[in-house]
Amino acid sequence: MKHLLALLGLILIISSCKTEKRQPKDEALAVKDTIIAPDKKASFDWDGANIYFLLTDRFNNGNPNNDINYDRNNPTGKLRGFMGGDIEGITKKIEDGYFTDLGINAIWFTPIVEQIHGDTDETTGNTYGYHGYWAKDWTAIDPNFGTKENLAKLVKTAHDKGIRVLLDVVLNHTGPVTDKDPVWPKEWVITDPTCEFTTYENTTNCTLVDNLPDILTASDKPVVLPDALLAKWKQEGRLSEELDELQLFFDRTGYPRAPRFYIIKWLTDYVHEFGVDGFRVDTVKHVNENAWTELYKEASYAFETWKKKHPNTILDDTPFYMVGEVYNYGISGGREFDFGDKKVDYFDHGFHSLINFELKNDAVKDYDAIFSKYNKLLHTKLKNKSVVNYLTSHDDGQPFDQKRTDPIRAANVLLLTPGASQVYYGDETARSLVIDSTQGDATLRSFMNWEELETSAKTKTTLDHWQKLGKFRNNHPAIGAGKHKRLSKKPYVFSRTYSKEDYKDKVVVGLDLPKGKKSLTVKGFFGDGTTLYDTYSNTEVLVTNGEVVLENDFDIALLELRE
Repeated sequence: MKHLLALLGLILIISSCKTEKRQPKDEALAVKDTIIAPDKKASFDWDGANIYFLLTDRFNNGNPNNDINYDRNNPTGKLRGFMGGDIEGITKKIEDGYFTDLGINAIWFTPIVEQIHGDTDETTGNTYGYHGYWAKDWTAIDPNFGTKENLAKLVKTAHDKGIRVLLDVVLNHTGPVTDKDPVWPKEWVITDPTCEFTTYENTTNCTLVDNLPDILTASDKPVVLPDALLAKWKQEGRLSEELDELQLFFDRTGYPRAPRFYIIKWLTDYVHEFGVDGFRVDTVKHVNENAWTELYKEASYAFETWKKKHPNTILDDTPFYMVGEVYNYGISGGREFDFGDKKVDYFDHGFHSLINFELKNDAVKDYDAIFSKYNKLLHTKLKNKSVVNYLTSHDDGQPFDQKRTDPIRAANVLLLTPGASQVYYGDETARSLVIDSTQGDATLRSFMNWEELETSAKTKTTLDHWQKLGKFRNNHPAIGAGKHKRLSKKPYVFSRTYSKEDYKDKVVVGLDLPKGKKSLTVKGFFGDGTTLYDTYSNTEVLVTNGEVVLENDFDIALLELRE
């Protein structure tokens, strides 16, 4: 009986396929304006990921009731205090489909651990730890950002939509010393000298800036927990729990109770508990590289343990991912970063990718010069590794197109350059990076310009372009992780191909195309008689004599294979 049912099912499938093939060609073309792109699940690859980076405090305020904590009420310099963005705000935008519509498949947000309670008196104006890089207690989430329950919901909501989550982690330093935040014990930190950045030693064994105590990450000497931290845990009713967990960690690993191993334990707890998919690691070059090997080892252990406990909620078998911020690393340097007196290959110490500081300068070149350069380097010097490209960020004072004169070109460069892409919040809406009366990097960190999406036609048009490119990139790992080949110089047309195990992907893209009727060569890539779909103009075309013909006013075409 089972065999008979299976045979009947097969007959129905074959019949259905034949019915579809008999559909008149003219009828198919008659509905081309309502064609839906093929629902083909793309193979995820971190090498071609489309990562959205945001400041937790500056993106979306999901819960106004948590905006002020620890009496953080002192006046600050402009854009140097908390503004209300939180974990719930991010989750709401995930639920609304904002990231899905933008083609985002990974979200990285600034650190959410408990920040110093006080503010600093700096030349740039009083500043609170709104940015997340001034840790006070790695074991707690800052109430300004939310709760552990909020984080659990964010990760689950993201995973339900096929979006991965990267936590931003800091191992290099504590927060500054304030009247509410005493310095950690001398067995834990050094407070001088300040880094000079001319040698390996005066980059790693120093404080990054004045009043930013540096964790003794190079030390293997056991230390006891600071009294202030023990007292805090006791007051919060979790002292025994934290001490028991530490005992289990050190018993399992055999690590000495040196400062870095405490923090590695605390950071990887977020992987154990919530199943986050990766870390973006801050201030990488200021820490001895062996610490990153250890962090990756423990994070991977935590990730695999979490997946075994949650077999029904894992996305796939992709390993834990770490991308490092080695400030001023550029893709042209290949695998090594040069300190002047020493070179270090961070790819050998747990990092699959490093943030690439070079694209913002390359972005002024013609498209094929950029794409060919990155294609060559990623398949030679950086083979089996990758970079995360960006054009703007939270701490780069010389971003590409700071005045946002051409956000369309920015999208084309960022989203079509080989490698992973980092969309900084507001790139897609041309959020201003020039804010009057700000000091330093505060000008890069204004609140997300949601209101302009309601009032500005230009902002909506910009977002629409970023969405089309982003979704195309998300649907096709060939864009970021594939191999690039120019098909024609004028009009500029190129192909990307990707193959991994049994998954294959191939696309053709045209840029700087003329308005009106245009012919794009696909000869040698797609054969005559092949039906292609231009996702940008929502048009179906047929390959004839090695070309496809489009007629519209767009200067871009994103061609994929119809199935």
